[in-house]
Amino acid sequence: MSPAEIALIARTVHRSPEVMVKVLPKGSAEMSAVRRHVDYIGRGGQLALESDEGERLEGRRLAEGLLEQWNLDLDEHRRSVQLIASRGRKPARLVHKLMLSMPAGTSPERVRRAARSFLAKEFGAIHRYAFVLHTDAPHPHVHVLLKAVSERGIRLRVNKRTLHRWRESFAEQLRAQGVEANATSRAVRGQSRQSKHDSIFRAARRGESTHVNRRLQAIAEELSSGRLRVESGRQQLLSTRRKVEAGWHALAHRVSKEGWPDLADDIRRYVEQMPLPRTEKEYLAHEWLAKRRSAQSIVTRSSREADLERHR
Repeated sequence: MSPAEIALIARTVHRSPEVMVKVLPKGSAEMSAVRRHVDYIGRGGQLALESDEGERLEGRRLAEGLLEQWNLDLDEHRRSVQLIASRGRKPARLVHKLMLSMPAGTSPERVRRAARSFLAKEFGAIHRYAFVLHTDAPHPHVHVLLKAVSERGIRLRVNKRTLHRWRESFAEQLRAQGVEANATSRAVRGQSRQSKHDSIFRAARRGESTHVNRRLQAIAEELSSGRLRVESGRQQLLSTRRKVEAGWHALAHRVSKEGWPDLADDIRRYVEQMPLPRTEKEYLAHEWLAKRRSAQSIVTRSSREADLERHR
């Protein structure tokens, strides 16, 4: 096995921080929505964006200047003509809104430098882009505005393979900055929980997600009746986990034969410590039961304290 392969295995089983590269789903097809997003990531002109040409873009007129420079109004006009010809198909994006993120505790400045190198490597002289670092959350993250049509008129298509390549490239740039970073799939790490849409995730964190609340209510009713109905994807989830574990055990055997016995032991421990494979419904049910047990514990403790107070 190559040194790069051994290094990747070691990073994974030693749980190096995983990079996140996300495409935000909404507000990328209308000029008004793009303007609002530029205003949001620039914090109303308080933060300066850095362009693909190294220019600092700042101030309240940042959005107008950027969109004019990129000729997005011309792209929007061409797209309108195409929509009329195609009888109203879903409008294509004017921009892609990316977010590059690392866990809390990572140096924000190193994240910024890694993002700058990643963007130059992937899009330099091909797609126009601008980016800005946010440090107002525990995890440092970079917002990127990426023009959807290249300077040669070719539209960028983003799929799962594209995202995985971007994650690997961003992780590589972070390691070049001295930051431990990895880019592996959830299944390989034994994680089965799907990532949520950004709006759902933020609302769920505040306890305001109607989507999550509706699901929790349905799950609570099933649990109260004494039986949680099994989701259709559970068998596929278990099958995937068996294949992943078999792959890791085969890799441990190979690594041991090639002279890395300690790493082989680390691989086996890594597999043993993988979280239980659960569907999204089972995760929510587990969380609901844990909260109910916590609430019952508080009630019981308060009752005991009240009894002690009465007997004094």
